[in-house]
Amino acid sequence: MASDNKIKGLHHITAIATEAQVNYDFYTRILGLRLVKKTVNFDDPGTYHFYYGNEVGAPGTILTFFPWTGIQQGKVGTGMASEIGYAVPQGSLHAWEDWFKQHNVKYGAIGERFGQKILPFQDPDGLLLNLIEVEDERLPWTTDKIPAQQATRGFHSITLSLQSAKPTINILENIFGYTFEKQEGELYRYRTDAIETANVVDIRELPNEKHGIVAGGTNHHVAFRVENEEVLMHFREKILSKGLSITPKIDRNYFYSLYFREPGGVLFELATDNPGFAVDEPVNELGQHLKLPAQYEPQRSDIEQVLPKLIQ
Repeated sequence: MASDNKIKGLHHITAIATEAQVNYDFYTRILGLRLVKKTVNFDDPGTYHFYYGNEVGAPGTILTFFPWTGIQQGKVGTGMASEIGYAVPQGSLHAWEDWFKQHNVKYGAIGERFGQKILPFQDPDGLLLNLIEVEDERLPWTTDKIPAQQATRGFHSITLSLQSAKPTINILENIFGYTFEKQEGELYRYRTDAIETANVVDIRELPNEKHGIVAGGTNHHVAFRVENEEVLMHFREKILSKGLSITPKIDRNYFYSLYFREPGGVLFELATDNPGFAVDEPVNELGQHLKLPAQYEPQRSDIEQVLPKLIQ
């Protein structure tokens, strides 16, 4: 297959939050990401859907949230994406440690994973994240508090926690084109050479661990990146041929998607690069306006009354 006909690493990751304002403040002010789209959950228009990323919300930088007020606390376990890894510049972790200390962020000791320095931390809902020092040439989104020499570059990796790794590895290798890189204890690292960034999946095999509960502070699904709709439908046929159930193509306004649950229980999505987040507002205004799917536009005033007020 040509490189444009491959899975090109991670597209986005979607997680669940509780309070919209708390989530917005943490990811824009503490982590220094840009809110690139403020819209609603397509299935629950009374709930926001936030997209955070770099300047344009490039695939491989996009972390999205459903902030469901009052949702129960989730529980990390098997059958889910358990940790999100962000790439940061070499030598920046001590600055992040100081920054987290100043802002009462829960974080752990700087350690090492697969030869790379890593700083684990949690968002206000307990979502598990890591900052990982790597060489990464992507241009960061910066703020007046978080300069380029510290700012995140986008995703480095996603960690999947599974009772049995083999069925998921089969999907990664035989459908997605990832290859095994190395093992470290219970962790197995897989990487695709179709792209140089956001191209790592770590699998943690935990045969005796209970299944997780997807709710507040956990990941809802992981989306992998494809070039366009033609490639998307090519992968739909491949997944169907393996006997797995997969949705029809869904228009998400900013990309086209397919969803399927891989054998280990994780909800996987395939998402296209096109058309991107500038399709309904200019790049310099991304995230500033409430954008609604066309089917909800007639209900805008009612939806705006239901949604929590957001101070940006």
